[in-house]
Amino acid sequence: MGEVTKASILAARTKMAKRKGRGASGLMAPKTINSHMTILRMIMTEAAERICKYVREDYRIYYQLRFYTGVRTGEIDGLKWEHVDFERQEILVRETLINGETEYTKTDGSQREIPMFGPVYDALKTQYEATGKLSKFVFCNREGKPLDHNSVTKRVWYPLLELLKLQKRRPYQTRHTAATLLLASGENPEWVARVLGHSSTAMLFKVYSRYIPNVTRMDGSAFERLIRNRVTTKEEVCHEVE
Repeated sequence: MGEVTKASILAARTKMAKRKGRGASGLMAPKTINSHMTILRMIMTEAAERICKYVREDYRIYYQLRFYTGVRTGEIDGLKWEHVDFERQEILVRETLINGETEYTKTDGSQREIPMFGPVYDALKTQYEATGKLSKFVFCNREGKPLDHNSVTKRVWYPLLELLKLQKRRPYQTRHTAATLLLASGENPEWVARVLGHSSTAMLFKVYSRYIPNVTRMDGSAFERLIRNRVTTKEEVCHEVE
């Protein structure tokens, strides 16, 4: 999970698409490319699942959302319940947390709606029971104030990576992982770009999308199938410990 980014997975797909192979065009067949991407997807999913499985229980949902939505740090730390639409099953990204204060996102592209993929919807329902009446913020401390990113990183994120003997990396890596999983699951790069709030890189995805074989989904259904049964529950962790 450490060094894989959106650009690298797109570059990998492109490189494979240009290699000589047994496909009809004399290049590597889409089926072969998909086989390689399936292996990458499994590695990335297992890494994210492992982190979510062993993180402190009170931060499990926080990191599940980071891995499975690709939101930026300021966006998830500043997320308010008024921007969680359970009826439409969407997370409305409208604000970001900067120096402890929420501000509207800087660009129109950053303001977006992120689908609540199956596990995300259930996770947010559970989170609402914990903080829905305590604070306007989805993730908060005992006083109802938004989380302090630096504090969470030092107290929760880095100790967890050390415990799991994983390479030290910034929490922002969860966003790269989400992008990689979305792309590797077969979602259209242009749709992925919108979900991630990357309006400035629309052309990049447009250029690379023609190299991605068998892309037919633009609604998150492929990604949802990938993660639906991968979210670790409290009961599963307790059972393993026993």
